Amino acid sequence: MFYKSYYLFQLKFEVFNIINSFVTLSYYDDVLGLQNPKLLNIIGSRSFLTTSKININTSLKENVSSLTSSSSKFERKYKVNSYEQDLIKSKKSKVRLIKSKQKSSEDIEDVKLFVNTSENIFSQDLLNRPTTKLPKVNAKNRKKYKLKVDSSESNNTLHDSFQDKQDISFTQSDKSIVLNNPLSVQDLSLQICVPEAEIITYLFLNKSVSATINQVLDLSIIRCIVENYGFNVVNLPSIQKINNHQQQSIRSSAMSVTRSPVITILGHVDHGKTTLLDAILKTNLVSKESGGITQAISGYEVVWNYDSQQTKLVFLDTPGHESFSKMRFRGAKVTDIALLVIAVDDGLKPQTVEAINYIKDMSLSCIVVITKSDKLLNNISKIKQNLANYNILCEELGGDVPVVEVSAINGKNIDLLLSKICILSSTKSFFANLQDLATGTILESYVDKKQGSIATVLIQNGTLNLGDIITSGNLYGKVKSITNTHKMKIKSSGPSSIVQVLGFTTVPQAGCVFSVFNNEKNAKEYCLKNENTKQLDIALTSLNTRITFDTNLEIKQLKLIIKADTQGALEAIIHLLSNISQSKVQINIVSASFGNISNTDVELAVATDSFIVAFNVNILSHINSLLKKYRINFKVFNVIYNLLEYVKLIMLNLIEPSYDKVLTGNAVVQTVFNMNKGYVAGCIVNEGKLNKKSYIHVYRNNAIIYQGFILSLKRMKNDVEEVVAINECGLMSEFELWQDLDVINAYDLVAKEKTL
Repeated sequence: MFYKSYYLFQLKFEVFNIINSFVTLSYYDDVLGLQNPKLLNIIGSRSFLTTSKININTSLKENVSSLTSSSSKFERKYKVNSYEQDLIKSKKSKVRLIKSKQKSSEDIEDVKLFVNTSENIFSQDLLNRPTTKLPKVNAKNRKKYKLKVDSSESNNTLHDSFQDKQDISFTQSDKSIVLNNPLSVQDLSLQICVPEAEIITYLFLNKSVSATINQVLDLSIIRCIVENYGFNVVNLPSIQKINNHQQQSIRSSAMSVTRSPVITILGHVDHGKTTLLDAILKTNLVSKESGGITQAISGYEVVWNYDSQQTKLVFLDTPGHESFSKMRFRGAKVTDIALLVIAVDDGLKPQTVEAINYIKDMSLSCIVVITKSDKLLNNISKIKQNLANYNILCEELGGDVPVVEVSAINGKNIDLLLSKICILSSTKSFFANLQDLATGTILESYVDKKQGSIATVLIQNGTLNLGDIITSGNLYGKVKSITNTHKMKIKSSGPSSIVQVLGFTTVPQAGCVFSVFNNEKNAKEYCLKNENTKQLDIALTSLNTRITFDTNLEIKQLKLIIKADTQGALEAIIHLLSNISQSKVQINIVSASFGNISNTDVELAVATDSFIVAFNVNILSHINSLLKKYRINFKVFNVIYNLLEYVKLIMLNLIEPSYDKVLTGNAVVQTVFNMNKGYVAGCIVNEGKLNKKSYIHVYRNNAIIYQGFILSLKRMKNDVEEVVAINECGLMSEFELWQDLDVINAYDLVAKEKTL
């Protein structure tokens, strides 16, 4: 009887699918009408979880009836456990143990009653209760040991438990996964809800790849794994994870003032973002950009006369190249108004879609700017319809998103665009408190050789003054210098202003927030509580530890030392390199830093035999002499995709060439001559031709016994370049074990295009 109850409660997995609430459960005879203490002991323990002999695919009633009909199998003598002994000794207990044969029918009825009331089943916490000896209970402390479950709390717990299960089921049933970047085994396990050990076992047994949970897998391996588990791979533009922590908006109060809006220009590369900014600022920024593309986040201020008032507008120009996704994300995170720039002749592109995702996920105010409208193209309606497909509804389609067609070349509708920005800004009413200590975001950071660590920051609230104690992450320092966008040194700066700050002890992390404190003690306490996550170090580690399918082979390595002018540029370079397939050549970044090439970099390149690639940095004359002296391979680039192509070219040069074999002819050996230089095979060319540089396969009894090149080809004692069918010839190769009737197939080797 005891074991019938023991096995029946394996049905908990099916019972859980129909429960709605918990039940108030007591360890005594008033629990669900159960009179059997053994059954109560099973409920209070989790020992029954270890055995599963009940068919959970059948209904509850079928399993109960099955157990009832086969009850004789489980009728055994049992020992009374400690819990039962306590209940027997209790004066108030009405439970009396009798022989199992006499009680078997009653126990089955108790079990049926429990199953019928399964909608009020016990909580998961109770199921997981360890098997322990319960204390003795008397009338005085009877109430003390009753389980009192609050109905509302239990319902919430139950809802959370089921919500977790539903989330997992949904993830497993949704058989689509987006792959944009290499992932570690641990991260992949979380995405596809498959244990790390199972993934590692699958790689080892099926792909002969040995991996740990922290190692990064190449995209080709990840694709193979997810397809093995039935997932469909979807290629979508990479989207930055949106941080739910946003700076709290400052509401209007007696101490607050209206601040200027921050406008971020977002869009695809070569859609005229910087040209539009030139038209607004009346400058010529495009001529200063290498390669004609923006490769850094920049801030500008302009004063516009709207409604007889001088209004300051702060613009952030972001790169449109795919590698600068982190810069665009930082620009979107701090903006008040987003200008979504779309070229009329190009329409929506991948980085346009990326910007739309930022706008929707962050609920940003947006103005669509259609550039290059001077071109005679009737593409406006199509662009608006495509925007509607992404839930960006223009005003003409009943939405609330303004659309402005501009031409930066002839200045068309530039005034209208600025007016739209001012109207939207006045509607939103952005506030800040000048009396507060300054807070904001670090947009960019770099090292100046003469001054030290410099951070480009956006002040979002408060006032930053010279001498303030400034912190970011676990770094702090004293503000020594403040420089505005006009390259002028100032003593203080208020909200909605972009300035360069000198004062951090080391380079702060771009994208982190900064705060100002009254004294150094508070600043140190803040730094101790906030550890600065070194994302760049994580990216380098992931890149250098990535594994591929060819881990058992000897993969060639490309050692690189990377130098860049800013932290944002260095992040973009690392991001580009991480997306290069490394199945044939492994990238090993020995060092990655920003600033000019130093003597230490040269010494490190000599010691590790590394290449030096630099981006937007200057090479001093004595460093240039050292590089030439030690014959170090180095290159300086001003355009990021040129750097990428150069690295790819180096990797391709390290790959051994492979060839396709094209059959050109075959011959049969008629006789073998022993010459001073070796053995000569006298042959008759049956089909095609034999070339002097042909690659040959020698067959004997339909099995290949030799592969190699022809060393010498003669026709009537004369060296010839080729012999065509049907003619006799003599050939020599490194193979000397010729026999009559050996078959020779001749091939031309055509080099394959090298791929990574």
